[in-house]
Amino acid sequence: CKEECDRLGIGLHVHLCETGGEVKDWKAANGDETPIGCLDKLGIMRSGLVAVHMTQVEEGEMDRLASEGVSVVHCPESNMKLASGSCQVASLLKKGVNVALGTDGCASNNDLDMFSEMRTAALLGKHVAADTTVVPAAQAIRMATMGGAIALGLDKKVGSLEVGKAADIQAVSMGGIESAPLFDVLSHLAYCTGRQQVSDVWVAGRRVVDGRSVVTLDEEDLKRRAHAWGEKIQS
Repeated sequence: CKEECDRLGIGLHVHLCETGGEVKDWKAANGDETPIGCLDKLGIMRSGLVAVHMTQVEEGEMDRLASEGVSVVHCPESNMKLASGSCQVASLLKKGVNVALGTDGCASNNDLDMFSEMRTAALLGKHVAADTTVVPAAQAIRMATMGGAIALGLDKKVGSLEVGKAADIQAVSMGGIESAPLFDVLSHLAYCTGRQQVSDVWVAGRRVVDGRSVVTLDEEDLKRRAHAWGEKIQS
């Protein structure tokens, strides 16, 4: 796998240290070596590695992640639903590790809502660290934007609104009663905004959502197909 990534010049995505049971079994089968330790010996712990979940990371391993430029993708709602453990986000960020946000699959997350994921990450980060100052609103938003872009090696093209980057934009409505009063836009985005408030979306300058309607897909057809598959699965 490493050789193929090297040949193609691409990164590697792996779900790693997701549960305590996984790490316990791995250590039992590998002379008490942790999964991270084994991957490090294989030369895989390096820039371009996207490590998802990471709820079972030792203190010393965090320094290694930071020094090698490994990115961690935090999936708080999936980890909570599956009782997998909690990623030490505040500690990772303090060490200088790039942390992005993910949802995991729909079987362990259900709604795949990145706004909800962002809010949960900000709240859970404080709970785990027992510190109200960690993972502030701006940090949670960065994890959902630039954090992901850096993890994918696309930070020179996407992740922020800058001259020379793709025009990836979301228009978020904050004129409703649920957003009143509005004192701090970043705080509102992180703590009290839902995906239903996204009114318009542009990807690389192309409008793909117009007035909450997806313009690139047939929503009615998608709903029919989803119901058909639901009936097929239940039959």
